[in-house]
Amino acid sequence: MSISTFKHIAVVGAGAVGSFYGAMLARAGHKVTLIGRPAHVQATKRDGLKLDLASASATEIVYIDASSDLSSLQSADLVLFCVKSTDSASVARQMAPHLAPHALIMSLQNGVENSALIAQQVPHAVIPCVVYVATEMPAPGCVKHHGRGDLVMGTMQTSRLQDSQQTLQEIVKLFGSAQVPVQISKNVMAELWSKLLINCAFNAISGLAQIQYEKLAALESVRSTQTALVKEVIAVALADGIHLSESVALEAVAKIALTMGSQKSSTAQDMARSKPSEIDHLNGFIVRRGQALGVATPVNQALFSLVKLVESTYTHHG
Repeated sequence: MSISTFKHIAVVGAGAVGSFYGAMLARAGHKVTLIGRPAHVQATKRDGLKLDLASASATEIVYIDASSDLSSLQSADLVLFCVKSTDSASVARQMAPHLAPHALIMSLQNGVENSALIAQQVPHAVIPCVVYVATEMPAPGCVKHHGRGDLVMGTMQTSRLQDSQQTLQEIVKLFGSAQVPVQISKNVMAELWSKLLINCAFNAISGLAQIQYEKLAALESVRSTQTALVKEVIAVALADGIHLSESVALEAVAKIALTMGSQKSSTAQDMARSKPSEIDHLNGFIVRRGQALGVATPVNQALFSLVKLVESTYTHHG
C-alpha cells in the first residue's frame, strides 16, 4: 500500500466533523466526495465548501465533490464514516452493497460501540478512530473549525485488517499530507473510552445549559458534578475490562475547559436545533453498560434523563 492507494476518499455522514476532514484532504489535492444531507451537498456543489480554520484569518473555499447518494461510494478506497452513533448500523447496512471489495472504513465517531456495529453490517476492515476536533456547521456548505483536529486510531480486537501496521502507516501519511496529525495506538479501545469519559463530563451539561466549556468549568458545583461523572465512567470501564486512570482523566477534563473553552458540545448544537442528540451513546451508554455490569451510575442517569426530557419536547425531528 502507498499513499496513491487512497485514490478516492468518501465521507459518509458529512456533517461538521466529516466535512472538516474531507476539506483538509481535498485542499491537499486528494480526490474526496462528501456524502451528506441535500442542503449541505447543494451549497457545497454550488459555491464550494467554506472552510473557516481556527488558525487562518480568512475563510477558504475548498472545491470538493458532494452527493446525497451512497452509490457515490463505489470507487472509494477509504471511507470516513462520520454518521451519528444512533445511525451507525442502519447507514452501514445501506452502504454495504456500494462498497468496493478492498475499501477500508475509518469510524470517526463518538462512543465506543461504533466499529463493532459497522463490522456487523459489512465484511470490510473497520478502523476505530478517536476524534479530537472542535467544529460546527453554521450553515449548509460552511464549516467553522474551533480547534485541534488530530486523530488516534488502532485496530479492533478482532481485526480484518491485512498488513495492519503498514496500512495504518499509509493512513498516517495520507492525513499527514493534509496537515492532520494521526497517532497509532496499541489500545484504541482505552482511547475511545477516554474520549467517551470527556464527552460524558461535558456534552449533556453544555447541552442543557447551552453554555461554553470555560463558563461551565468556572462553577465549583459543576466541576464536582464532572468529577462524579468521571468516577462513574471509570468504574463502568473497569467492570468492562478497561483500566483508566482517575488522575489522568480529571486532568484531561480540566485541560479541555482551557483548550476548547469557546466550544459548545455537539449535544448542545443538536439541542439548539431541536435535533435528537447522541446522548444514548454517551451518558446513556454508561447507564446501560453500568446496569449490565452491576455498577451504579446515578449522575450519568440524571443527566441522561434530563437530556431525554428536553428531547421529548421537540415537535419535529430533522
